[in-house]
Amino acid sequence: MYTFSSKLKTFSLILMVVGAIGIGIGFWSAPKTIEEVETILSADSHGHHAEATHEAHATHDAHATHDEHAAHATEATHDTEHKAHLEHVLHQLQNKPWAAFYVACIFFMLISLGAFVFNAIQYAAQAGWSPILFRVMEGISAYLLPGSVIFFGVLVLSGLHFNHLFVWMDPEVVANDHLIQGKSGYLNVPFFLGRAAIFLLLWNFFRFKIRKNSLALENSDDASIYKSIFKLSATFLVIFIVTESIMSWDWIMSVDPHWYSTLFGWYVFASFFVSAITTIALVTIYLKSKGYLEQVNTSHIHDLAKFMFGLSIFWTYLWFSQFMLIWYSDIPEEVTYFVTRIEHYKLPFFGMLVMNFVFPLLILVNTDFKRLSWIIVTAGTVILMGHYIDFYNMIMPATVGDQWFIGLPEVSAVLFFLGLFIFVVFTALTKAPLVAKGNPLMEESKHFHY
Repeated sequence: MYTFSSKLKTFSLILMVVGAIGIGIGFWSAPKTIEEVETILSADSHGHHAEATHEAHATHDAHATHDEHAAHATEATHDTEHKAHLEHVLHQLQNKPWAAFYVACIFFMLISLGAFVFNAIQYAAQAGWSPILFRVMEGISAYLLPGSVIFFGVLVLSGLHFNHLFVWMDPEVVANDHLIQGKSGYLNVPFFLGRAAIFLLLWNFFRFKIRKNSLALENSDDASIYKSIFKLSATFLVIFIVTESIMSWDWIMSVDPHWYSTLFGWYVFASFFVSAITTIALVTIYLKSKGYLEQVNTSHIHDLAKFMFGLSIFWTYLWFSQFMLIWYSDIPEEVTYFVTRIEHYKLPFFGMLVMNFVFPLLILVNTDFKRLSWIIVTAGTVILMGHYIDFYNMIMPATVGDQWFIGLPEVSAVLFFLGLFIFVVFTALTKAPLVAKGNPLMEESKHFHY
């Protein structure tokens, strides 16, 4: 049985406390009035919005050279536009701690979902190499329940207008936007929350049932239990294919309801799936370094690294396919998605390509490197950071515009959810033996060599 070390437990608790304090400071320090926003923009003399404000004043001064009546009209127009601009920036800055929390929240929740999906795939495929890793996958997927509760809470608060993450939830915006009005039959708060509740309940239900049957195999040779897991896994995967696509539209793509991509569901899946398998590899290496999982050998690590490498290439293929087709067709309502990110998010946008494609390609293409734990840990850390930035790029531009930077809210949210993730996962690992007894393919897995 695995024992959750006091050092790791203390470390996870410290991360949660520090993260929670930072999150609180981030919400507390967010501007409350447009006067505060004006002060912030004035102080940031080198910022984009400060330049825009100065240009607006210059335009106003140029108009003031006309006759007095025109000057008064221009001044009134300028004041109205300036106030509207300040209100817009106010919403963006108030969104910043919410968006930072949302990115970290959905990222870690989807990692646990991805681990569960990978576990279900192994059962459905009746793979012989992986049963020795099933308890690790189950431990990581244990975070799905608390992650789902927190995430659904954020969605409910969004529906109650505690934030402006989803512009289509704002009645004033909808009233003046014909495109969103046309989607209101689908994008409305009750239907949105209803879909989210159904998806989260289904995922957690199947995770609970498969885990329960997996534990039942510990002291039983009943083949019907294993067959039941097989059927549950296959059923879940069919449901997952549908719900994952809709989830990606609802929870990520709808933050910018004017834009759409038919590849988006696959793209989101590739991002969190490779992150999940990377997490499985890192947890496995950690446990083995502590003297557990003795039967796990370099061939198991090699196969996990192959998935990390292959899915990194798959993610890149989807990224390029989506980008190339939209950029080449140059349809205004589609290409604006990438224009915004290239203009205002240049560093994270191109940086994630290096972290999610170039780095894994150079490091993991070598077969021998796939067997070295320190290489896997290094590559895995970069991959996880890169895909967090990927989710950051998907959500932040539509919620905070160009008012972005990796600051206290972002770092604190990651620390909090990382601490919670570690605490839940390693607590779950203590609940059952790390080697799943009763699995008919376990012996094949123990003696797996490639």
